[in-house]
Amino acid sequence: MTSPQSHPSSSAVVFNGQRLSIEDVCALAHGQRQAILSPDAGFRAHIQSGADFVARLLAEEGVIYGVTTGYGDSCTVNVPPALVAELPHHLYTYHGCGMGALLGVAETRAVLAARLASLSQGMSGVSVDLLAQLEALLKHDILPLIPSEGSVGASGDLTPLSYLAAVLCGEREVLFKGARMGAEQALALVGLKPLRLRPKEGLAIMNGTAVMTGLACLAWQRAEYLCRMATRLTAINVIASGGNAHHFDEALFAAKPHPGQQLCAERLRADLASDRPSRNEQRLQDRYSLRCAPHVIGVLQDALPFLRQLIENELNSANDNPLIDARNELVLHGGHFYGGHIALAMDTLKTAVANVADLLDRQLALLVDTRYNHGLPANLSAATGERAAINHGLKALQISVSAWTAEALKGTMPASVFSRSTECHNQDKVSMGTIAARDCLRVLELSEQVLAAMLIAARQGLTLRGRQQKIELSPALAQMQADLSERLALIEEDRALDGDLQRLLLALRERAWNLYD
Repeated sequence: MTSPQSHPSSSAVVFNGQRLSIEDVCALAHGQRQAILSPDAGFRAHIQSGADFVARLLAEEGVIYGVTTGYGDSCTVNVPPALVAELPHHLYTYHGCGMGALLGVAETRAVLAARLASLSQGMSGVSVDLLAQLEALLKHDILPLIPSEGSVGASGDLTPLSYLAAVLCGEREVLFKGARMGAEQALALVGLKPLRLRPKEGLAIMNGTAVMTGLACLAWQRAEYLCRMATRLTAINVIASGGNAHHFDEALFAAKPHPGQQLCAERLRADLASDRPSRNEQRLQDRYSLRCAPHVIGVLQDALPFLRQLIENELNSANDNPLIDARNELVLHGGHFYGGHIALAMDTLKTAVANVADLLDRQLALLVDTRYNHGLPANLSAATGERAAINHGLKALQISVSAWTAEALKGTMPASVFSRSTECHNQDKVSMGTIAARDCLRVLELSEQVLAAMLIAARQGLTLRGRQQKIELSPALAQMQADLSERLALIEEDRALDGDLQRLLLALRERAWNLYD
């Protein structure tokens, strides 16, 4: 993973209030592009007008929620004018109670990008200086250390985002150039000074959905690649198991017009190099994990466009409270911090992904079992002769795949149904969107481990089938098998596979294989 500093501004993601995509956020998260706050004078004037309007309201009327009052249930508490400037700093201070594992590097960058995208809508009453400080964190790769636990996903990701707010002000800790250090020190190393937050700015940073949305962008992209790889692996498993390609016939799938399901079948036909495949003379129908693969993978494929819409709409929204409409001189009190759409997206995505992992787990169970693999050796062991008796091939790997799959399926319990009433019943209905996003990433992690194992099985299964009979592979499958053969030695003698799995897992997450482009 590279640093954003190493990429020229010509490949920049420009934050100007215009619509960004999941791919924009993921490119920033993985250090492939640089973030730039638009220098356009009109855009900057629009942003600054919100901060100026808040300042004028404060001077003229003296009462603004979260500026001259306490937060949430404390909105009836009036803050003395002399203490108004301290209030935003108290907000991030008392929310410094996060726990759990820290967000990863890519996850933290995605959070920064999501918050900058929202504040760039110009509806949050913040200054250009605040946006520039956020831009600087991304530009210099100064990453707040953000605990992953503590958000209920309404009233925003308050606790995790408090760590971002504190870092902007030179407090708490960051990761900078591989070292953990104080935020003020890191800012000084790149010539920056801590911010002093203006009224409303603490609330604007923290009272939003940036954590769940940033994580959702990463989850969506990983799930989309998993969908493609599961299809490719299914094609390989059809050949390795001596299965029937006719199950993916175009005329058959024209009768059930789910576009994602049809696309999956189309990809399988291409991989199997036949538009009108012939039937296996011995078996009219394969087991469901092969025959119904487009129906399982197709659910994920069909969900992806809808889930993209939910995630990108949230990404490109103003989602704090209150919103500041400087053009019409309005303060709009609402609940845009509520993360229900991301919660639905993540609960849905993790279920579809786990079902695909389960499909592949069932395919592997068939491949290693001599009762169902149609002539392949037990456990796909390539050992021959008398040494076959002491070698066990993929026996333990199949057990691990079953364990990972079971844990992934267990993780599909929807988080969004576990709303809790918090903060003296002010936040009495909450989304749990951030928990759903974290759960989804865990399900993806486990499912990618299943994919890594299936890549080993693919290399092994095709080779062993080829020893028994002549098989003709499509160019795509031949290239895949050649690549796997370079990455993986054939398992003839038992060996530990954890190193192979880790390397394949890294390759999957780096999208090392071009699939159906």
